[in-house]
Amino acid sequence: MTELVAFLSTGKGTWGHVNRLLQGMSGEKWEKIYLLTNDFGIQNFKAEEGVELIELTTKNLDELSNEIQTKLKEKITGMEIAVNFVSGDGREHMALVSALIKMGLGFRLVGLNKEDNVIEF
Repeated sequence: MTELVAFLSTGKGTWGHVNRLLQGMSGEKWEKIYLLTNDFGIQNFKAEEGVELIELTTKNLDELSNEIQTKLKEKITGMEIAVNFVSGDGREHMALVSALIKMGLGFRLVGLNKEDNVIEF
């Protein structure tokens, strides 16, 4: 099984995409799910069991990368994770990629097709 990291941030309809993504690949559940979000996401997203919301507070790109790295490094157990970039903005995505590279992790991009099945890119 694979661990999933995704942003739960801005963008119309992106929370629904992320929520459907939580169902897993080919019916197989994710080993662990980490959703990177802000205070609004913490307060308003109803996380299912097995989903950990990680609050990010920094706005500066390099500080955000460091914050993500600090908050994920003790949680990720494997050497490769699945990542979804549907929710969030370019700055957040750059910070996450930077953090994953600094942590030495490989990652696969995942998303949903028209049938709401999880696919890899």
